[in-house]
Parts: sequence; C-alpha cells; structure tokens
Amino acid sequence: MKDKTIDYVLRTTWLAVNKMYNEEAAQFGTTMATGFALLSIDPDNGTPSTSLGPKMGMEATSLSRTLKTMEEKGLIERKPNPDDGRGVIIHLTEFGKEKRAYSRERVITFNETIRDNVSEEELLNFYAVAEVINNMISNKQIYNKKEHTVK
Repeated sequence: MKDKTIDYVLRTTWLAVNKMYNEEAAQFGTTMATGFALLSIDPDNGTPSTSLGPKMGMEATSLSRTLKTMEEKGLIERKPNPDDGRGVIIHLTEFGKEKRAYSRERVITFNETIRDNVSEEELLNFYAVAEVINNMISNKQIYNKKEHTVK
C-alpha cells in the first residue's frame, strides 16, 4: 500500500464504485448518472434546472444530455418556474419517483454494507481526509496558479 498515491486510491476506488452502480443500473436499462439525477431532484417540489448541475457536480452539457434521456424515458418533466419565467423546474413523474426510490435503496444498501465492514472511527477518518482534500482543492492550496505561470 505504501507505493500507491492518494490520487490513485481515490481514482480506482471511485471507478470501482462507478462500475458497480452502472452494472446495477444497467439491469434496469439506465445509468448511474440517471440514478444520481433522480436522487438530486426534490421529489415533492421539483428542482430548478440551474441548481441541478452544481448540486451534482456535472457540467451543463452532460447534465443536458442526462435530462433529455430522462425526459424521453418518462422519468421527469420540465415545467416553467413560476418565480422566474426564464427558468425551468425539473419534476419527477410517478415513474421517476419509483425509480428514485429504487436508486435510494441501492445507495442505502451500499452505505449500510460499508458501515457494517468498517469501524466508526475509520469512517470518521475517511470523511475527515476527504474534507481536507476537498477544502485544499477548493482553496487552491495544492497548485498555486502563480507557481505554474510560463515565463
């Protein structure tokens, strides 16, 4: 384990989780991205399309493609935002709510299984390290732009 870098462990772990969720979703003709979007949409009031991208950490183009596919499959519907005539609110259809419940169940199963196999202390340490990494990246403390300017 000593020769593995932190980014290598993060990347390979995320790829394994991604693959696991996509294999699970494929059994139902969908993808992990769709499941994640279903979980990110408020099931009662819908969610403004403009806040979905940042909430999910997705680029606008990828999100647009995912939403288009979801709409074609009858999982969501777009309705005008009553507070902002230019905006759109994404609402789950009844079918979308069913699939959201299934996605939620899968995430809960994953989390419970991991919790059953690691101690509370290990989990808290994992969260603490992840928070440090995210904060350092957000605050540009790893790669300072001034260090990497071309002279």
